[in-house]
Amino acid sequence: MPEEWVDWHRNYEEDPSMGARLREVQSQIRAALDRAPSGPFRVVSACAGDGRDLLGALVDHPRRDDVRALLIELSPTLVAAGRARVRSMGVTGVEFAQGDAGESNAYLGSVPANLVLLCGVFGNITDEDLRNTVDHAPELCAPGATVIWTRGRFAPDLTPTIRRWFHDAGFEELSFSTIVGSTKSVGVHRLVRPPPPFRPGTRLFTFLPEEERPSHRSGSRVSRASKRPLSRARRARRARSAKTPARP
Repeated sequence: MPEEWVDWHRNYEEDPSMGARLREVQSQIRAALDRAPSGPFRVVSACAGDGRDLLGALVDHPRRDDVRALLIELSPTLVAAGRARVRSMGVTGVEFAQGDAGESNAYLGSVPANLVLLCGVFGNITDEDLRNTVDHAPELCAPGATVIWTRGRFAPDLTPTIRRWFHDAGFEELSFSTIVGSTKSVGVHRLVRPPPPFRPGTRLFTFLPEEERPSHRSGSRVSRASKRPLSRARRARRARSAKTPARP
C-alpha cells in the first residue's frame, strides 16, 4: 500500500480542490511561523508524503532557517522525492524519516514541537483512532504549539465533533476553513493548557484498508480528475499497489 500514495499525490496536479487545500495548509504553516517567537521552530509532520505542504511554505519564508522539522512517511518513493526537494532548496533543518507515523516512537527526539501537522490522516482511520490521536496530540506539543489538520466534511460530517475533541484536549480553535467546491477542510488549533509528558510506545492510529476508510466509503477520494479514464501506466500502478501490504 505505501506506493498507493505515490499515485494519490498526482491528484495535486489533477484536482483543483486538492491544490486549494494545499495552499490553505501552506498559508497556515506560514502564519504559525510568523507568530512564533524568534529562535528554533520545531515541526513534526505525520504521513508527510513528499513534504510539499511544509517545503512549499518555506520556499521564500524569511524564517526558514529557524525550522527544525521531522517529516514521517511510510512510502520510500515519497521520502526520496522529499529528500531530493530538500537538497534542491538548500534547507538544512528538514529531515525525512521513513516509518510509521501512527506509532509515537517515530517522534522521539523531535518533540515537543511548535507545529504538528496531521494532514491527510483523519479520513483514513477509524473514529476511535481519530479521537485517540487528538487526545495524545498535546504530548507532541510545546507550550502554545499549533496543530494543523485536514478532514473531509463528507456525510456523516465528523468535523464538528473533531473540533470539540480538540477543545476537550486543551486546544483553542484559531481557524476552520472549507475548500469551495469540495468537502475538504483545514482546521488550526493552538494548545492553551500545559502539555503533558510525551509517552513513547503509544499507538496513535492505524490506517484502514482502502475500502474501509471513511473517505473511501463516502466517495470523497474520487476527484473529478480521477473519474477520467485511467492511462495504461496508472492502471498498472494501481494493480501493483493492490498487491502491496497494508499501510500501518
